[in-house]
Amino acid sequence: MFDKIAIIGLGLIGSSIAHAARRGKLAKEIAGFDVSADVRARAAKIGFCDQVYDDLAAAVKNAQLVILATPVGAYKGVAEAIAPHLAKDAILSDVGSVKGAVVRDVGPFVPAGVHFIPAHPIAGTEFSGPEAGFATLFDGRWAIITPLPGADSAAVARLRAFWEGLGSRVDAMEPGHHDLVLAITSHLPHLIAYNIVGTAHDLEAVTEGEVIKYSASGFRDFTRIAASDPIMWRDVFLNNRDAVLQMLDRFNEDLRQLQDAVREGDGEFLFDKFSKNRAIRKAIIEIGQECAAPNFGRDQKKT
Repeated sequence: MFDKIAIIGLGLIGSSIAHAARRGKLAKEIAGFDVSADVRARAAKIGFCDQVYDDLAAAVKNAQLVILATPVGAYKGVAEAIAPHLAKDAILSDVGSVKGAVVRDVGPFVPAGVHFIPAHPIAGTEFSGPEAGFATLFDGRWAIITPLPGADSAAVARLRAFWEGLGSRVDAMEPGHHDLVLAITSHLPHLIAYNIVGTAHDLEAVTEGEVIKYSASGFRDFTRIAASDPIMWRDVFLNNRDAVLQMLDRFNEDLRQLQDAVREGDGEFLFDKFSKNRAIRKAIIEIGQECAAPNFGRDQKKT
């Protein structure tokens, strides 16, 4: 599909793109770059890139597809650095969990003749680093592309085909709408998880270690989410603050209703609320976005 692709940032997502692109034979050459010398050395040892560069300009030279896979907060500096070295007709994309900020920070540096098409794969784990990547990460998961007005249709189709080649199902939406949807489906749950785990940590001394010792599955799932890369999530919240705050206001309103119901002993309200919300889990399973196996399909011996 491409003679050369360049992946900037070789953590979980960047390394998984390289693995999946190699599996699907989507590029003749896969070039990688990371600002960390340690990460570059580890990525080179694993070998998911044909070459790992220590120079941004060399990494993107002659690349027909360049994907930014660093934390979103680094995009502006990276875009400015690579702009003079991007090939004519190249596609410049990314994997950031926010899109409005990406358009704001990257857009001004995109040279004429380069196709800037932001994207976001809805896939990941709580692990990070080049060792965390694997070829099947995107299989059956959604990748959202957010073309800007006037985007070249052939370039958009090519990027869509690339993500499909990685195993994804692909949808398209406007950047602002993407940020609102992801604020409730991803960003707010992470914020809540970080808060709950932080509260539990503060209670550890009071309960003499029993919070950790007797952690039930609900708390364990929160700790999995809260184990995600802190740099990445710091940048997500700082760059999607308006949508996150909007969803947080709505969440707090709903939480106050539950608080009142518990305080007043309103069992009927609680039962109705829980019954309606239970259906969401069933719907997610029915569309293939989760496993119906007990304990989320985990190997019980490893849990």
